[in-house]
Amino acid sequence: MEREELHDGRKDGITPLEALDVRAAGTFAEMLEAMSRTAFGGRNLGEAFHVLKAMGDDSDCTIVLTISGAMTVAKMGKVVCEMIDSGLAHIVISTGALMAHGLTEAIGLTHYKHDPAVSDKELYEKGYNRVYDTLEMEANLCEAERVMSAVLGRFDWSRPTCSSEVTREVGRYLFEHGQMPSILGCAFEKGVPVYVPAFTDSELGLDLATHTLGKAVGGPSLARDDLAAFFGHLPSFNPYLDLHDYAKRALRAKRLGIFTVGGGVPRNWAQQVAPFIEIINMRVGTTLAVPRFQYGVRLCPEPVHWGGLSGCTYSEGVSWGKFVSPDDGGRYAEVYCDATIAWPLLIRAVLEARGAL
Repeated sequence: MEREELHDGRKDGITPLEALDVRAAGTFAEMLEAMSRTAFGGRNLGEAFHVLKAMGDDSDCTIVLTISGAMTVAKMGKVVCEMIDSGLAHIVISTGALMAHGLTEAIGLTHYKHDPAVSDKELYEKGYNRVYDTLEMEANLCEAERVMSAVLGRFDWSRPTCSSEVTREVGRYLFEHGQMPSILGCAFEKGVPVYVPAFTDSELGLDLATHTLGKAVGGPSLARDDLAAFFGHLPSFNPYLDLHDYAKRALRAKRLGIFTVGGGVPRNWAQQVAPFIEIINMRVGTTLAVPRFQYGVRLCPEPVHWGGLSGCTYSEGVSWGKFVSPDDGGRYAEVYCDATIAWPLLIRAVLEARGAL
């Protein structure tokens, strides 16, 4: 096959790229704007800047922030606070571990850099819990449990509770005790719900369990025969309260946007709201308007070809009915990068562009 004519890209309407001039960029916003006209990961980050800014500028858009990974141990907690305070996160969905480690930071405790020369056995003996290259003190978690115990002691246990009620009350405690900025304190101040779908998979969930078990009858040498009775003392906890509350918020939103760090349960729990409403309509006979995400930004290092949920694309999500197709106005950006690199740059750039600094 021979080519009859060599086309000119500009005449065909193809977007031209530009060499990156690092001297010309005076702000993070200008740098990411320029990077959007480059290629590879730099272009992805620049395009994510455009989508997140559009999401934030859309006054009718409810933005859902989902976070997984050890982001508070990695000292990204204030980035979350900035998103909440600046209206870039109206709903937060997180792992429990992330909130637990954020709580130790919130009450003034410290995470430390790990020395690879120190063995994990020695770390255990000293009460140092390793998270990759960072240490969380076991003593920190014990101190956080005392805060949790004080908060849980004020609950009305005659009715069931859920993760968003627990995190709200912890946030109230932090706010009232001046332990700000903190993720849960800022969320409480701004009225932003924080859902932890896999609540028992965290120190917070274990704190709730031990708070309940502490009221149980059992001696220091609990007999094996007593285990059934001892562990029969269960918290009055119902995760469907979270699910229904989140669904109602999504249904009330005029438009939905999502900003995802990592993947896991927080991401999928957030995104399943459209299939949830669809199957309610199909199986119950309701006619609720299905809430699909129209904007999305994802920061995740996992590639698509592993086949796991954390690597699934927004395009794949369209096939599940979770997202509006780009053909119908959906705007999405995906950045394959360590979030501790891309996330702060992206938020700083958007804050600059919005004049929030």
